[in-house]
Amino acid sequence: MRGTTWTRRLALAGGGVAAGLLVVTPLAVADTSAPPAPPASSTAAVAPITLSPEESQQVCGDWVPKLQKRAKNLTDRINGGAEVEGSVANLKARSADQKAKGHTAAADRLQKRADKRQSRISQLGDATNKLNAFATAHCKPAGTK
Repeated sequence: MRGTTWTRRLALAGGGVAAGLLVVTPLAVADTSAPPAPPASSTAAVAPITLSPEESQQVCGDWVPKLQKRAKNLTDRINGGAEVEGSVANLKARSADQKAKGHTAAADRLQKRADKRQSRISQLGDATNKLNAFATAHCKPAGTK
């Protein structure tokens, strides 16, 4: 005797759930008694990375300029005026507008976003300095060997 379509579907779904549990259960019961690896501290020595000439050329020719451009664009956007969407001035103006309308919660959120975005300028400056230092140390100008 055959069951109804819904009975078969329910049995198939139940079998699928049971199979899934059989696969996931060993992962959840994995031995966690081993202590986790210590986090890498910022003062730890970093092993040097060795690049082939092709990889070095790709890093110096493609990645470094793209990252430098991206950092510059982000810095320009953050430092832009009130008309530049995403700038600190724009967020502060929107916050003042929301506060004038009586939406204090939205104004506070926008002000916090503006403060956080302003703090990103120093991080972008550090990243730009590291990129420039890498480029001067490892990337040769075109035509020199």
